[in-house]
Amino acid sequence: MSAARNCRLIGRWRIVEADLWGRDYLDLVEPATITIRANGHGEIAFGAMQAGLDLAYSTSMVSFTWAGCDEMDEVSGDGHAELLDSGSIEITFAYHNGDEAILKAKRETSSARASSTT
Repeated sequence: MSAARNCRLIGRWRIVEADLWGRDYLDLVEPATITIRANGHGEIAFGAMQAGLDLAYSTSMVSFTWAGCDEMDEVSGDGHAELLDSGSIEITFAYHNGDEAILKAKRETSSARASSTT
């Protein structure tokens, strides 16, 4: 994959839909988001799950491994996010030896491109 500077997914995205969970669950603890930074890292949070991302980039897609906590249990997995023609992203999010979900997210309007240092 190419350098992060060419990636159109860098920034903060609001997760608005999932095939496995309703909106109430997605926003259970805080608004559901995924943040894709240019420094190879990011975060995702929805429901009671919060995790850090290790990213690899292309122009219109990122792939990632993730690790974090869900209701105080350690969880991990992998996935990828792809930019759609509509300007939203579709995220395939898989738990290690568990569920796989498809999430949809829209760019947060107040978000500028995330810097490589945050």
